[in-house]
Amino acid sequence: MMTRLNASQPRRPPRYPFYNALKIEWGSSVLQGRVCDISADGMFIEIASPLWVGASFSAQLSLDKPLRVDCTVHRVEPGRGMGVRVAVTDEESSKQFAALLEALARK
Repeated sequence: MMTRLNASQPRRPPRYPFYNALKIEWGSSVLQGRVCDISADGMFIEIASPLWVGASFSAQLSLDKPLRVDCTVHRVEPGRGMGVRVAVTDEESSKQFAALLEALARK
């Protein structure tokens, strides 16, 4: 049986490998990136020129039915990409996001 060293820290949701094109809408710019993993509260986006920590933007995952999410940059890996926190604001998108995670969990 494993014990967490700091039981007061909340457990992070599981991350799933997920390779998918992503369109980032940041101000009047549209950037292209690629998601390489995803969880209930975030994802890592591969992009040549990542934004800075704290930057917020809307993104659209290229799925059969495109999924829009709101993101805030949480960490940056220069030359590789950025880790973002994800928020889904409307009920339909929230259900679609939950279904995506459930499908990835079954793989």
